[in-house]
Amino acid sequence: MPSSYYTKDHEYIRVEGDTGIVGISDYAQEQLGDVVFVELPAKGAKIGKGEQAAVVESVKAASEVYAPVTGEVLDINGALEGEPGKVNQEPAGDGWFFKLKITDSRQLEGLMDENAYAAYLKTLG
Repeated sequence: MPSSYYTKDHEYIRVEGDTGIVGISDYAQEQLGDVVFVELPAKGAKIGKGEQAAVVESVKAASEVYAPVTGEVLDINGALEGEPGKVNQEPAGDGWFFKLKITDSRQLEGLMDENAYAAYLKTLG
């Protein structure tokens, strides 16, 4: 069964084997409002943990999306280029941004699981 982890910047990574599916949390899309544009990384790009991997723009603001772990971009969600609103509709489903081949699974240990992330959100008031 896949496990999901979260960063304090509201990215999620859903782990399936050695692949991580990355996007922004439901909380993040709510804060952004209507998403109008998504800039995705290039396939094959090597991205370090905490490095900017994508950009999401809404009617309110633009925000960077950072890689939760180090990896190589295996695939991008090209559907977001024509339908960026999928990020609002299903951030953890069809609204994912990119898939990473995880190069160091130990980095997942520094992320929050769903319960810890829910507790973290409560501290944001």
